[in-house]
Amino acid sequence: MSIRRRLAVCAAAVLVASGVAALAVQAPAQAHGAPLVPGSRTWLCYLDGLTPQGNIVPKNPACAAAVAQSGTNALYNWFGVLRSDAGGRTVGYIPDGNLCSGANPGYLGFDLARNDWPVTHLTAGAPIQIRYNNWAHHPGTFYAYVTKDSWSPTRPLAWSDLEDQPFSVVTDPPSIGGPGSNDGYYYWNATLPANKSGRHIIYMRWVRSDSQENFFSCSDVVFDGGNGEVTGIGETDPGEPGEPGEPGEPGEPGEPGEPGEPGEPGEPGGECTVSVTVTNSWPGGFQGEATVQAGSSGVNGWTVTLTNPSGQSITQVWNGNVVSDNGNTVQIRNADWNGSIPANGSTTFGFLGSGTGTPSAPSGTCTSP
Repeated sequence: MSIRRRLAVCAAAVLVASGVAALAVQAPAQAHGAPLVPGSRTWLCYLDGLTPQGNIVPKNPACAAAVAQSGTNALYNWFGVLRSDAGGRTVGYIPDGNLCSGANPGYLGFDLARNDWPVTHLTAGAPIQIRYNNWAHHPGTFYAYVTKDSWSPTRPLAWSDLEDQPFSVVTDPPSIGGPGSNDGYYYWNATLPANKSGRHIIYMRWVRSDSQENFFSCSDVVFDGGNGEVTGIGETDPGEPGEPGEPGEPGEPGEPGEPGEPGEPGEPGGECTVSVTVTNSWPGGFQGEATVQAGSSGVNGWTVTLTNPSGQSITQVWNGNVVSDNGNTVQIRNADWNGSIPANGSTTFGFLGSGTGTPSAPSGTCTSP
């Protein structure tokens, strides 16, 4: 089985309608944001545990252990890992072993040293568009670090485990959507650290410039040639972890819905066509992949229009940029690194969706300048 297929089989995520989410929240939301790409522990565990009824029942063992220690409110408020008096302080303010929680008492379960957290698969040295939820908008600076090669997931994260300098720093990046929603986010382009392999943590701080409030997060990643696929969500048995640089074999997924049939290739627009497939599904959501195929002359830039069946919507896209979304129809433009496709070549992008019943692949068309 190919790496791409193995990674896609276990990826699962669902964004529920705001009305259901409002009923499910057990306490007022504290605030204000967390990484969506690469997903933070709280965000991915929220997706792992959220049921169609709106309650939290973690399936991933690490997520279940975190909830056992910190309770489900930490996931209903997955965007609330913050300290109101941090003021940009790091070493000596947040103790070693509490970096993922920011030493916030409500999130200490997310400091647990485990190698079975949900993980995002990435390629060392590759470009990435980082997306950070903007549940509430604040001016400030984002810092993204990666762990040193000497770090091990079997011990709690310490400041000395992080590379000395962040690999990405950005102040007041642009944003889409929000506030008060799961799918709004700040976004910026970065280059992932080179010469990394195996499991690591991408550690992020958001330092507000208009108050002393700071946000902290851990995103578990594996540098194995992946393109943002997520595994470890919605699994009743995640299987054994792999050797560094190779993801573990996934366990059997818990009662997924039947995958939809591949969509029909769209009509050519210029020199490209697109075919769309549902690669995985679960109650209330699904994952899909779109393959953009160039014609005999190749393309330099492409735009795909996906039209959803009634009752379905697309909630997240990777390896492409959403340029418009009216719920039923979504337009996705190439990322900076996959716009040029040689003659008869192809590229892919992935997406997550929500809906009821057995999902069907959106229909797609492709145009190129």
